[in-house]
Amino acid sequence: RRAGLRSARAAERPRPAPEDPRPPLPPAATRRLAMLLTDCQGGPSAGRRGTAPDLMELLPQWLAAANAHGYAPPPAALPALLDTARGRTDLRPAALRFAGPRGLWLARFNPDWRFALRATPGSASALPDPSDREAVRRLWQEGLFAERVALLTALRSRTPAAARELLASTWATERAEDRLMFLDSLRSRLGPDDEPFLEQALADRSRNVRATAAELLSALPGSALAERMAVRAGACVALDRTGEAPAIVVEAPHECDAGMERDGVVAKAPAGRGERSWWLGQLVEAAPLATWSRRLGGRTPGEIVALPVADGWQGELHAAWCRAAVRQRDPAWARALLGEPSAPEAGGPGAVSLAERATLLATLDAGERAAWVAGFIEKHGLSEAFQLLGVCAVPWAPPLGRAVVDALNIARDAGSYPWSFSGVMGLAERCLDPAEASRLEALLAIPDEPQDASPGAGGYWAEAFQRLVITLRLRAAMLRELAPPENPASPGNSGMREGPAPTEDQASPENSGTPESPAPTEDHVPPEDRTLPEG
Repeated sequence: RRAGLRSARAAERPRPAPEDPRPPLPPAATRRLAMLLTDCQGGPSAGRRGTAPDLMELLPQWLAAANAHGYAPPPAALPALLDTARGRTDLRPAALRFAGPRGLWLARFNPDWRFALRATPGSASALPDPSDREAVRRLWQEGLFAERVALLTALRSRTPAAARELLASTWATERAEDRLMFLDSLRSRLGPDDEPFLEQALADRSRNVRATAAELLSALPGSALAERMAVRAGACVALDRTGEAPAIVVEAPHECDAGMERDGVVAKAPAGRGERSWWLGQLVEAAPLATWSRRLGGRTPGEIVALPVADGWQGELHAAWCRAAVRQRDPAWARALLGEPSAPEAGGPGAVSLAERATLLATLDAGERAAWVAGFIEKHGLSEAFQLLGVCAVPWAPPLGRAVVDALNIARDAGSYPWSFSGVMGLAERCLDPAEASRLEALLAIPDEPQDASPGAGGYWAEAFQRLVITLRLRAAMLRELAPPENPASPGNSGMREGPAPTEDQASPENSGTPESPAPTEDHVPPEDRTLPEG
């Protein structure tokens, strides 16, 4: 039967994988990557974790550190890396960046890895040089949608004006959903020069395109749309000095006219929401925040937020100011609306929900954000802090890390349910500074349980703290393994041979001495470096 078959036409050989100019991973980091990928592919283990660290949650940090150092992955790890990224969409950007050109080359041979080609627009062929106008024009007119998005994004990051002009050249012929995606790319390096194009987009046939253009224009405080919104919002909010103390009075708009709709105001209110309050919120949200100091007697944001608001409009007005502070990235207004972290009811006057407080915190710098959340935890504990912790930079600043550990210790001593704090404990494993491990030694013992404590809670707490310490030490070892070897020619290192970062076992106290390196065997010598014996 085999002899009777006609030979098939030979398939074309695949082109070789492109070269990856990045330096290879250190050997210890290569072994660690294999261990992390193996654990991720095994899936989450059922039942109690005990003191074992959750390696699946450490892989994102490992990838971020490897990308920061600019390492290339070992080719043998690419299949497992792509399989892991396929199952976890949150890992894809970092995993595909680490996989590099060889990972994208390999993804073309397996249908299960097509997400890599979709997630990396233009990966099949390199984007043209921005200075090559003919190549840029040809790709923009003939390329796939993903390639055109990649081209527009790349141009926007380098020459915003060229990207905007390219988009304007075909704007009238694009589909509505494509116009929306392309318009979204203008968020990067948004500036006053974009205003004329965005003003034209306010007359677009698509409501979503009009709304996005209006949002972008309202983020430009000097734009004509922002000024129009300031006039409308100023007509609705005023200062009343007739009473014993100044107060803010609100007169919400009675209709949504065509001009308001053109500027992005949605006329139809959601179910359960009053139309007038809905329109008011949109006007205040889009008005420049500098408007209110002029409108309300030259007061600062803190003084404005402290003013009473008549007729129950305070919640609506402050919520709109919250959204405006986030959209316009105004830290002064964000501080005023957040209030002091120790304020009653765990929030400032304008932060009506934890989600809004979290978005306001994101407008502050990392240090101020961490200090505010630390103060919040010290006053109110951890029960409401989970969302706030999620916006803090990693690793947590020392004051925030100490506040979290102290709050966990207080909860343990109070006999609280340890599983009620499993989410915060998981965040601490990923976000606490590894240097805090030594400070946690005193929490590893099983505490004496109060009479009203949950049965077995002490053992669970001790186990959770042991897992936290082990995870922190593992993260420290991962960072050491990824650190590039020091330059042997640098002062203080003369005569020292470059080598891989110490493994976790080598870094332990009992192995603190410098181990002798074994002589390389024949198996460890690359084939091209071997020489045949004479004869």
